[in-house]
Formats: sequence, C-alpha cells, structure tokens
Amino acid sequence: MRLPTVDELLANVRVVALPMRTRFRGLTVRETMLIAGSTENSWGEFAAFTEYDDAESAPWLACAIEQAWNLGPTEQERPIFREIVLTNATLPAVAKEDVAEILERFGDFRTVKIKVAEPGQTLDDDIARVGAARAFLGDAGRVRIDANGGWTVDEAEHAIRALETFDLEYVEQPCATVAELADLRGRVHRMGILIAADESVRKAADPLAVARAGAADILVVKVAPLGGVRRALDIIDEAGLPVVVSSALESSIGLQASFDLARRIEHLDYDCGLATNILFERDILPELTDLVSFAATPGIVDEKTADELRVSPERERWWRERAARCLALL
Repeated sequence: MRLPTVDELLANVRVVALPMRTRFRGLTVRETMLIAGSTENSWGEFAAFTEYDDAESAPWLACAIEQAWNLGPTEQERPIFREIVLTNATLPAVAKEDVAEILERFGDFRTVKIKVAEPGQTLDDDIARVGAARAFLGDAGRVRIDANGGWTVDEAEHAIRALETFDLEYVEQPCATVAELADLRGRVHRMGILIAADESVRKAADPLAVARAGAADILVVKVAPLGGVRRALDIIDEAGLPVVVSSALESSIGLQASFDLARRIEHLDYDCGLATNILFERDILPELTDLVSFAATPGIVDEKTADELRVSPERERWWRERAARCLALL
C-alpha cells in the first residue's frame, strides 16, 4: 500500500488521554493518537502502549494508516458475513465486592472475560472474583479467564483445576511461551479445558508459531498489533483455528477496525472483546446505543471531547516523534 508522508500523517492528529473507570493493565489513563486520513471524517488510531519500542509499535501505526486512508479490504476481496458482532464483558482484577457494579455497566451480555494472575494478588483472589462473576451471570453464562502469561505451567495447571468448577469457556494465555502453552494444553486437554493464545500471537515475531506447535485451541486476534485487517485475515486463514477478535484497549475509533475484521470472518463462534470502551470514563465518540452487539457507528472524533482530553504539548510532541519513527519502519 502507498504510505503517507510524515507531513501527511501528522497534518491532522489528536493526542488524548482517556481516563479509566478502574485500573486495567496497570493503567488509570490511556494515551492514544487519533489520525485523520484521506477523506472527510476518516480516522485511524495509533494506540501502541507507551512502553513498547518502535519496532513493536510500528504495526499499530500500519493499522491506523490502513484505517484512516481506507486501505482495508473491499467487500469484493473479503466478503462481509455479519453486521452484528456479539461482545463479551471484560472484568478487571478487582475485588469480588466490586464485580457486580462493573459488570452492570455492560448491559445485557452472556459472556465475561475475567483477568486473573494479577501481580500482587493470589489464587484465592482469582477464585473469589471468578465465583462472583459466575454468580452474576448464572449457570447459562459463559466465563473465560485471561492470565496474560502470568503463570508457570505448574501454577497454571493448579489454578485451572481450582477454577474449572466455574465451567470455564477457555483459558487465555495462561503461560508466556509457546512451549509452555503446548505443555499445559497436553496436561489439561483431558479436562475439557480449551487454551487460547493472545500474546503468543500479537507479540510474537511469528504469530503462526503457536498454531503450528499445537499449543492452542483458539487464537485471540487483535487487529492493531498485527498491522491491520488485511494481515489479520491472512493470519487467520493460515492458522486454521477458531478465533476471538479482541481489542487492545483502543478508543471507539480503533475499535472500528476490530469490528470490520470481525464482520469478515466467516465462522465466529465466540463472543468478541470489543466492548472495552466501557472501561473508559470518557470515550472519543458519542455514546454507542448498543454495547453488546457493537453495531457500526461513524468513526468521527468528537472535537469538544478531544480538546478537553488533549495531552500536554510535551506528550503530544513525544507521540508525533514516535509516529514519525514508526512510519520509517513500515
């Protein structure tokens, strides 16, 4: 694809800091750059986490460019299979007493993803949180847990045995490496527990290694870290595994790319993690009317909100310089 020049890329950007309702992934504020593209009201989002180096951040910029310059697949290239994408609620690593209040914000949903293995917490904390979420959902609800690679193989096996009583849909990234996931999958497969890979896909030099190693049953696909909708679809095709489309904690601008990806996947059997905008106190778009099914909304930045949430000139300069460096790597 034709890349914009640095001047074109940075001609019309907004760098904002979105306050979080609850600490998530260690963050209380989410910084992100919104980039206006080639046509009126055409925006993309460059939201690589601030601790990422330029090499890891560059695919996020590629996704933003694809989005803002309307370079994603056409319907002739990649057909659209649905206009409604069912989404899951996302539960941070909170105390059990706070579970109901947070989940109520997501409205009517049937699936919840629960963060576990939080640094500084214990398995007892995880059991209490997952139990509270199961009680909130009832027996018919779907419960999945996400450890973000926080366990060793032995710790993961022990934790899964303790948590399987809550009827887990799957366990996301219980261990850090592909080899560990393969080992663990062999241990828990007879228990009927499915293993999903996230970091082993989006942060890997070879995102298909986990599929080739037989280390996961499900791929969690995040469009921005993979470089856009086109590349994500190619990876899904080659992997040949069921997928869950999930956000990387973008604003609703970035979520539009994830939604576009989810529409173009023929078999989408699992609810997707695209309602994470609920974790923000304020978003950059007008309120969505349907949080559970994430219907398409115009990806238009609310200028008043963007001005109110604008970062300092020093932070904006940092983001601009970072985007220019990442563009040179594409």
